[in-house]
Amino acid sequence: MNMVASKRKMNPWLKRLLLGGLLLLLVGGGVVWYIFNEKFTDTSERKAAFTVNAIDLIHEFQQSDSLANKKYAEKIITVNGRISELEAADTTINVKMIDTLTDAYIIFAFQQQHLKEAKQLKEGDSVSIKGSCSGGTYSEILETEFITFKRCAVNK
Repeated sequence: MNMVASKRKMNPWLKRLLLGGLLLLLVGGGVVWYIFNEKFTDTSERKAAFTVNAIDLIHEFQQSDSLANKKYAEKIITVNGRISELEAADTTINVKMIDTLTDAYIIFAFQQQHLKEAKQLKEGDSVSIKGSCSGGTYSEILETEFITFKRCAVNK
């Protein structure tokens, strides 16, 4: 009889523990769903925090990528420069602006809704591109500095 009574006393604690675990699982699932379904404002509609020349931006990152990353990372930046290369990726097009003296470069990945504009660009075109700066780093393998941008649009 004592064994049955002790099982009943544990049962409410077990129920509370399972209910708490289920609640945490639901909250965690909601947070993950929100993060994966987060929509960003169209970059073309956002105001740029900075407007810079491509070569000047590259030089700023080469001088101190840690300071430049603090200044520019995750901010909307308008970059003016000349297209050096166009790279077709899976579902997007990447535009590169290269400093020919150092081979350092900026690469821009365009938003889906702006692919049509990006596909009309040609190497050698002078262009203004607005995007979210992901930051820059020095690649030991490539032996050069590179700066990446995401969610880009041609600035009109």
